[in-house]
Order: sequence, then C-alpha cells, then structure tokens
Amino acid sequence: MKVLETLTLALVLGLSSCKAQDKYDINTAKSYAEISVKEGGKWEGRKYIGGTFKNVQKLKLAPEHTDHSFDIRYEGPGWESNKIGYRLYLDWRNAIDIFGKKTEEIILPKVGQDGFDSYHEMSDWGSDILKAGKGIGIGSIDRYLNKQRLHFYEVDSTIAKVQNKAKSSGVKINYYGWKSASDKIDFTSELTINPDQRYTKHTIQASQPIAGICTGIVKQINTDVLKKTSQNKKWAYLATYGTQTLVPDKLGMAIFYEIKTIESEVDAEFDHLLVFKPTTKPISFYFLGAWEQEANGIKSKEDFVNYLDEKLALLNKKRKM
Repeated sequence: MKVLETLTLALVLGLSSCKAQDKYDINTAKSYAEISVKEGGKWEGRKYIGGTFKNVQKLKLAPEHTDHSFDIRYEGPGWESNKIGYRLYLDWRNAIDIFGKKTEEIILPKVGQDGFDSYHEMSDWGSDILKAGKGIGIGSIDRYLNKQRLHFYEVDSTIAKVQNKAKSSGVKINYYGWKSASDKIDFTSELTINPDQRYTKHTIQASQPIAGICTGIVKQINTDVLKKTSQNKKWAYLATYGTQTLVPDKLGMAIFYEIKTIESEVDAEFDHLLVFKPTTKPISFYFLGAWEQEANGIKSKEDFVNYLDEKLALLNKKRKM
C-alpha cells in the first residue's frame, strides 16, 4: 500500500512539474503574441477617436475597421521570438510586416503605445523595417487572378485569437465569408513562432477549393532572388537578399514550401508570388526574415544562404522545422 501511495505521489508531483514547465511566463519567455484594441473612445466614420489600448485574447473586427482606423495597436496582431517580430495588417491589405529587433527581449507590449506609428523610427529595441508598400509583405495570404491581387476587401466577419505557450506563441485568424471574384469562402490562417527561431509556421485552410490563393515576398530593387530545391525534391525555398529595409540596410526574407502544394510561381508587379493548388486540405509553409542588426545577426548574403540551406536540409530530413 505504501509503495502504491509513493508511486501516486510521484506521479502527481511529476504532472505538477510538467504543468509548471508548460506555464507561460512573459518575464522569461522567448516568444510572445498579442492583439491590442482601444476601448473607451468612439467611432467617427472609419476612425476610432480617443480611448486606451487593452490587450485581448480574442477580437472580432468592428464593421467600421479598415486601414489606419487607429482602433488596433500597430494595426493588427503581432508575434515575436527573441530573434524577430512580425505583425499582420488586419484589414483589406492582409499583409505581414517585420519588426527588426536589436535585443532578444520581448518588445511588442511597448510598441505603438502612443497611438501612432512611431515604431517606424529606430529605437533602442529596433523598428518596423520592411518596405511593404503595395506588396504582399512576407508570407501573408492573398488571391491572385487575372494578373491582380484581389485582397480582402469583402469579409463578413474576421476573428483573431492569440495564444502564448511555454514553447510557442501564435495567432489564429478566421475569415468568414471572404468574397473575391465570384467566390465566397471561409478561410483560416494560423501563424506560430518558436523561441530562438526566426521562422513562422503558417498553416492555411480554405472551405472551398478555389484557384489563386497565394503567398509571397514583396519585391524590392537591388535585391538578389534565391531559389533552391531539397535533395528529395519535396521542399524548396524562395528568398530575397539585399538592401530592402526602411533603415536602409540588409535584410534576407524567405519562404519554405512543399513543392506538391504549389501550382505556379509568378513574377508579379509588386511581388514574388507562390500560387497554391486549389484544395480544402490544410497547407503549411514557413517564412522568415533575417535582419543584419539583429543581435548576433546574419550580415552577408553568403551567411544567409548557408542558413537557408541548413533549414532546407532539415525539411528534407524531417519534413518539418
């Protein structure tokens, strides 16, 4: 009986220890995700006036919301590791931008607290660095038909959720009733980042198998385009490297994708695009940025290519990062 009691106690203590290890603590965490919305103000047309920001776990977009409505801090959800940060414009643009970090500390809670886009100015932690312009940014989703990106102009309802765990942080977005061309679908986008990593895993799923769902990398002048296929011919990367930040300085960007999921590569006006085959099955790919001012960062094209090749070899061997 005593042996059984001892084993039971050991099991309880073991489970308690595991739960403690799995508990998220922002003070020691190396990843973080958030979405912060204003409350206490009011809408005037499509602008939110007054109020203060409050972090929430779940947000349903207000029907008035569009770009530069000032109701969401830095315009959408953000997620980061100790290496790099990202944000998604949670409006018709649906583009992903990059926060370059000069520190390994968690920085998103203090970004954009003044209600303006001061994060475009270099600070001690870094800044918004990507020149997205009219492009897709990095690793975000759009629809490409008849040589045009159709964007997310018409969506019945958009709901974003954030989650922080001991070993990962992420954002999940449900787009209900996304209308583009003659189609209307539901669409899910799940973005996950891990400690000590630059990459985000992006898993997408459409409710109907429509043509033209795409991702990509915004084009910049004076940059090199890099491509490579894995040894087993199942994975590949599309990447760019060069002076392509607002600083300006060097930045590498890449998307790793499973070849069988891609219908075509498109050299579009503003972007290097990867167009997915129509499907209702989940598709996962990875995207990343590597900024030269990052702590112990990648500072040359050669080092960036070596880094990409290491990740590609990992996908070749394990089918995941």
